[in-house]
Amino acid sequence: MASFSPFSKMQLMPQEEKLEVARHKSELFIGVPKEISYQERRICLTPDAVSSLVHQGHRVMIESGAGESSSFTDIEYSNAGAEVTKDTKKVFSCPMILKVEPPTIDEIDLINPQTIVLSAIQLKTQKKAYFEALAHKRITALAYEFIKDEDGSYPAVKSLSEIAGTASVLIAAELMINENIGKGLLFGNITGVPPTEIVILGAGTVAEFAARTALGLGASVKVFDNSITKLRRLQNLLNQRIFTSTIQEKALVKALRRCDVAIGAMRGKNRTPIVVTETMVEHMKKGAVIVDVSIDSGGSFETSEVTTHEKPTFIKNNVIHYCVPNIPSRYSKTASLSISNIITPFLLQIAEDGGLESAIRCNRGLKNGVYFYHGLLTNKSIADWFSIEYRDINLIVF
Repeated sequence: MASFSPFSKMQLMPQEEKLEVARHKSELFIGVPKEISYQERRICLTPDAVSSLVHQGHRVMIESGAGESSSFTDIEYSNAGAEVTKDTKKVFSCPMILKVEPPTIDEIDLINPQTIVLSAIQLKTQKKAYFEALAHKRITALAYEFIKDEDGSYPAVKSLSEIAGTASVLIAAELMINENIGKGLLFGNITGVPPTEIVILGAGTVAEFAARTALGLGASVKVFDNSITKLRRLQNLLNQRIFTSTIQEKALVKALRRCDVAIGAMRGKNRTPIVVTETMVEHMKKGAVIVDVSIDSGGSFETSEVTTHEKPTFIKNNVIHYCVPNIPSRYSKTASLSISNIITPFLLQIAEDGGLESAIRCNRGLKNGVYFYHGLLTNKSIADWFSIEYRDINLIVF
């Protein structure tokens, strides 16, 4: 007698296993504390960015007064949907912390274990104790400087370089009318008057935007860099032929003797190389201006010394020196808008992907930003710099 089966022959055949692969959107709870670092006036999120996050179902808690230096009031943040509080500990207890400057050791003490921290890292200013504190709290930390875009560029670094480059020329224009020693020159090309001469050391993003601004004002621009590829790229980006040269002492001395403004926009792997010696500065015009943008990594001029926003200049060898390491902070609202525009899409992507764990699996640029993962150091350059053991993030998250 034939046995009866309730299933068809096809239903009894072995089937491939079907797994749930849909990604579930996660809700973020972001804390934005007030910056306490000296001279830091920026904030990571603008009220518009907060509004965008809140409308997507996320929570944002902001410490009272955090946006004041960038001309954003508590009321604006409250109207955008943020929870505004004066309780610093409450802000640092959020599962995700957003800062401009890296958190201090005292601030890390306030952070809960397993928290996600997004901030700058400013590697050259850090000490080993900072990384030991992150490891102790098993924190996952991302650095803005390390996050990459789709095209492989570093959007945060590029954006701040754009601001610093543009600002360097505007600052020089102000300093040239200095009452005590300034030359009383207008930064531009007035009919019948020789144009202002500017020398730029370096051919990266800072140099590009410094050159754009100077050319826009009618100045005569000379750029020095040892990379012919960078110089060629710069000319193509500016879409015009300007004076370019490799760094040869004779040509550089001649240009510095004639110039009204010299801008240091070079970068080195560790310390910025000193390109202009004190002797070269001595041969510059009385009342000439030096703006050393690369002072945060040592400076391109031998005569450079770090200055502050409160006292930004000093005079040495009859030349005005401006050596403030954090130029974008001077334009705090513009810099805050720029940072916010870069970070907000990444935050929305993290939520869309179901949290940071999933997001760094999907986004290699974001994964590149991770330098601490649940208390494990995952960045080789930091490991080499501080002689700390590290784990390759690609072997942990894949």
